[in-house]
Amino acid sequence: MDKVVDKFGRPVRDLRISVTDRCNFRCTYCMPKEIFGNDYVFLPREELLTFEEITRSAYLFALLGVEKLRLTGGEPLLRRGLPNLIKQLSKINGIKDIGLTTNAVLLGQYAEELYDAGLRRLNISLDALDPFVFGEMNGRGTNPQIVLKNIELAKEMGFQIKVNMVVQKGVNEHEIVPMAMHFKERGMTLRFIEFMDVGNDNAWSFKKVVTKKEIFTLLQSEFELEPVDADYFGEVAQRYRYKDNGVEVGFITSVSESFCSSCTRARLSSDGKLYTCLFASDGFDLRELIRSGKSDEQLLKAITDVWKTRTDRYSDERTEETAKKRKKINMSYIGG
Repeated sequence: MDKVVDKFGRPVRDLRISVTDRCNFRCTYCMPKEIFGNDYVFLPREELLTFEEITRSAYLFALLGVEKLRLTGGEPLLRRGLPNLIKQLSKINGIKDIGLTTNAVLLGQYAEELYDAGLRRLNISLDALDPFVFGEMNGRGTNPQIVLKNIELAKEMGFQIKVNMVVQKGVNEHEIVPMAMHFKERGMTLRFIEFMDVGNDNAWSFKKVVTKKEIFTLLQSEFELEPVDADYFGEVAQRYRYKDNGVEVGFITSVSESFCSSCTRARLSSDGKLYTCLFASDGFDLRELIRSGKSDEQLLKAITDVWKTRTDRYSDERTEETAKKRKKINMSYIGG
């Protein structure tokens, strides 16, 4: 098909698929327990896209140029039968890469099945090595050793692993260097993510953001770093490597250094809403079209029309005032 680009000339190359809105953590920056309590009502099963519906959607996006898929949540490992979905997705022509974002608590239970299904890449969330800090941040008191153990297991199995650390001022910035040392020694990429105003429940403020510049300055006091060129248009992370062993470290700079101009991501919620921005307010109901019996051609036209009219550049335009006033979808619903 002809190349599909939005109003700013950005192609669609990546599709992030949320497979569930449920999570076993209550991270303060994503699903704070004060909001997502024991009586919180999640989506009923019949409202979730089936694996067949997800696979069909991914197939259509592949026809439009998508090459990378990322499975997210909530916590995607809470979705039963996930390896079966990965098997289906891996058969789609044009898809070159499938990744999974997880907190890794359940990874030990499912790693072998996931690997056998064809999954090779994991993005694992870990915000601190200190048990108290991590327990407070994940809202469940979960010990980081559980995550670290499963990271090592996955590494031994042959998974490619990137570890993501959301940094918040006054919360875990003192863990930046210990985290860097830990994963540098183990040859794994660590990525520092600036605290973002995703959703409406995490009490975000510029004052709570530790910028890439601040993190980089801190790392330079301990390590020698050199920049790494981007691998492709739309790569989000600013990448560096340690001069002494070549292990990479990255920065996701949505707040301090926006990358809207090269954003190639579409996002599909677990109930089939298509979003063109992580900070969107509204989505397009793809599930309704699928379940009403529309043909592939009709679905392709609908997806194409959504992308062609896309004008999202929220991070370019963000201010403290707009961040507080704008109603946005929650990260737990759409994935990071």
